[in-house]
Amino acid sequence: MPRQLPDPETESDTDDAGSGEDTGRDSSAVPRPGWFGRRPRHPRVARGVSVGSSVLAAVLVVGALLLPNRLDGLTFTTFLRIPAEGILLAGLLLAVPPRGRRITAVAAGLLLGLLTVLKCVDMGFYSVLVRPFNLVMDWGLLGGAADFLRESFGRTGELLALTAAVLLAAAVPLLTTLALVRLTGLMVRYRRAATRSTLVLGTAWITCVTLNLQIGDAPIASRVNTVIVNNRIEQVRAGLEDARVFREETAVDAFADTPRDQVLTGLRGKDVLFTFIESYGRTAIEDPAMAPRIGTVLKEGTASLKAAGFEARSGWLRSPVTGAGSWLCHTTFLSGLWVKNQQRYRTVTSSDRTTLTRYFRETGAWRTVGVVPGVRYAWPEGRFFGLDHIYDSTHLGYHGPYFSWTPVPDQFSLEAFERLEFGRKDRGPLMAEIILASSHNPWAPVAHMLDWKDLGDGSVFHRVKKEGKDPKEVWKNPESVRTEYRNAIEYSLHSLIEFVRRYGDRNTVLVFLGDHQPVPTVTAGSPRKDVPVTLVAHDPKVLDRVSGWGWTQGLKPAADAPIWPMNKFRDRFMRAYGPRKG
Repeated sequence: MPRQLPDPETESDTDDAGSGEDTGRDSSAVPRPGWFGRRPRHPRVARGVSVGSSVLAAVLVVGALLLPNRLDGLTFTTFLRIPAEGILLAGLLLAVPPRGRRITAVAAGLLLGLLTVLKCVDMGFYSVLVRPFNLVMDWGLLGGAADFLRESFGRTGELLALTAAVLLAAAVPLLTTLALVRLTGLMVRYRRAATRSTLVLGTAWITCVTLNLQIGDAPIASRVNTVIVNNRIEQVRAGLEDARVFREETAVDAFADTPRDQVLTGLRGKDVLFTFIESYGRTAIEDPAMAPRIGTVLKEGTASLKAAGFEARSGWLRSPVTGAGSWLCHTTFLSGLWVKNQQRYRTVTSSDRTTLTRYFRETGAWRTVGVVPGVRYAWPEGRFFGLDHIYDSTHLGYHGPYFSWTPVPDQFSLEAFERLEFGRKDRGPLMAEIILASSHNPWAPVAHMLDWKDLGDGSVFHRVKKEGKDPKEVWKNPESVRTEYRNAIEYSLHSLIEFVRRYGDRNTVLVFLGDHQPVPTVTAGSPRKDVPVTLVAHDPKVLDRVSGWGWTQGLKPAADAPIWPMNKFRDRFMRAYGPRKG
């Protein structure tokens, strides 16, 4: 039988304990026996593979320790720093008894791998939502991300992305575990050198902290993992506490006891349209690359509406989110509560909170409808918003193509609203919540305006889509993304302005706003969360009631116009259009 080989880790521990000396001999200089006690046939190749594997293991572990959780942190100098967690981990593995060392290495490797996966997820969230992944509240968003990939890049794109994500989530913890186990064996085999190196690196780390030494803008002494873990612990704690606090806030409503015949009396007999324009943020109006074109649309729109007898006032609202999460913004605006995450959304939509749209319904003076072309499945939350009838993407009579994520072009959605509700004869006052989705990410291909008489059943948009751009090509260049975003906003604004000119009358009252700012690729990293909000009316008495708001005349809010948190709009609107005192 072949001779049983001693375990390198156990043998090293015994030698260290017996002699107390490090012979300094590189055991890899002599070819080691291979599988089943045989010496490798090509010792130099085997040694090269062994050394290469060790180097790769070290690179992987150090890279995982220094990896940031934001894409803008992926610079060369980021990986030249000294990780505090690596020093502590090396000291721990050298100090743990032999029997527990391998278990410790496996556990630490798995945790490091999972933390690395979390950092990668954070990169995606920062790129879209400008915040890290929330371990308590964001799991539901992953399904929405998959839907977005499918609608924007097709089933193949979705499957490739999901497959890559699953492989990454499985492979990274496995590889970091194997790498750390290998490095642990090397440290034990060369214990004295490993101990000295750990002490030197620890001293260097403390020195860099004391002297605040940096490479560029980053400190040489890194503790990024400790910060991330501490933040996640605080995030979980805060999330659990937030649930309790928000439930209490949900129960407080300044108008809950107001008789419904005294609610919204200043709008009786009017058709009130609350319209959200997807991703219509402050960037569209103030970014130097977009402001001239968008400004022209708003200026010409103001003039054309005025010629038709309409006036407008505009201000700013601060959205609870940026980049994505439209449903959170809609709920914030209509409920009067700061709905900044999925946990709050579930809490409020399962409560008896009365939304602005439900107040219209409970007066009995309006029929309430929703035009929500972005909804493709059952939407039980519609009942929470107090809508008598909901027109989703399958009930608008549209037989044209999707425009990436957007199921129905804005112009057709508005024409369908006219056909199904707004233009009906002998109807009573109408309140509508309308979602315009053509300006939804990825902004390619973008529809363009057609003659309203030619819209038909939407089949004409097949030709329009062929004329548009491929989102995969657009997203190769940030400037192309910004250009197509601007084009999409222009289209949405043109659709809405022309709808009011074409179908509005003296009883039409329109409130339109953006839901949130677009992704950082478009905003160029701006931290602002402001979105425009505009009130359009034919009857001057409607605008007189908001004369104290300080809003700007026209469709474009001034840079210094008031900025309200989005959740404050509901109550201010209801006070403005309630019974006048005195």
